[in-house]
Amino acid sequence: MRVTLPHEIGREEVKRRLHDHAHEIADYFPGGMARVTTEWPQDHIMNLTVSVVGQNVDGAIEAYDDHVVIELDIPRALSFLRGTIENSMKKEASRLLEKK
Repeated sequence: MRVTLPHEIGREEVKRRLHDHAHEIADYFPGGMARVTTEWPQDHIMNLTVSVVGQNVDGAIEAYDDHVVIELDIPRALSFLRGTIENSMKKEASRLLEKK
C-alpha cells in the first residue's frame, strides 16, 4: 500500500512530528493490540514495523518538503484490513500534517 499526502509544514517539522507521535501509529490498526518499532536509517526516512495479531507489517514514511510518502507491506493474512488501515492512515496522517 502506498499513500502520498501533501503538506505545508516543511520536512523538518514533519520529522519532528513523526518522532513525537510515532507511538500513535499502533492506533491506526484495528483491535488496539498493535506494537510499533521505528528507526531512522536516513535523515528523511522512518522505517517501521507494526506487530499486530501475530503478523508484522513493515513499512516506511519518507518526509519531503511538501509531501510524505507512506508505504506499508500488508501481509496476505491481513489483506482483509487493507481498506480500513489505508483510510485510517490517510485520516490520522493528514491530521498530523495539518498546519497549526
